[in-house]
Amino acid sequence: MSENNNGGLLTLALPKGRIFTTAVERLLEAGLLSKTISDKSRLLIHEDKKTGVRVLILRNYDVPTYVERGAADLGVIGKDVLLEQNREVYEPLDLHFAPCRLMIAVPEGQSWEGLSRKMNLRIATKFPGITARYLESQGIQAQTIHLYGNVEIAPATGVADAVVDLVDTGGTLVANGLVPVLEIFSATARLIVNRASLKTRHDRVSAFTAAMKKVCKPTKKKAAK
Repeated sequence: MSENNNGGLLTLALPKGRIFTTAVERLLEAGLLSKTISDKSRLLIHEDKKTGVRVLILRNYDVPTYVERGAADLGVIGKDVLLEQNREVYEPLDLHFAPCRLMIAVPEGQSWEGLSRKMNLRIATKFPGITARYLESQGIQAQTIHLYGNVEIAPATGVADAVVDLVDTGGTLVANGLVPVLEIFSATARLIVNRASLKTRHDRVSAFTAAMKKVCKPTKKKAAK
């Protein structure tokens, strides 16, 4: 385990990107940060002496690693990343923001029913672990191709027959000639905690979790008209 030499501050790992802005808003609302911070800054470590919180700004996929290894006491990350990486961390709280869906998308004019029976089926995704487990559970034989970004162009370039990707509005997929056809799961941001910190800093971690729970409520769905 890494030594978290933070001068007594509680260390929180946050991912750059879509989760960051809302996470900071909730932290400010909960009184866990005294001033806003940006993921556009070159400064990647922010210490808030007023609240006793130290923030690390990391790449999305690095957050669970920092928490698991004890470089951070807590982290905020999407459930999709947790399922893909399967890290040894405690997950006490659904933060109910940054919703997205992991979906299978196929080229326009094709069907998943037809493609799923294809010999040598190729699926491009940033989530090879989740994708392989899902396909196996459905009895579908396929080659999973791990890409690190822009999976939307894989079918058009001949790299894959279909893709598995995170979908918010679906606009990027549609713009690249793909149609989302099947949801594998839906995900939101989660609070994660280092297992050792949960024991050695239990009171502070519990207070942090309780403060976030107060400001992170489930979004009420509008009644259908």
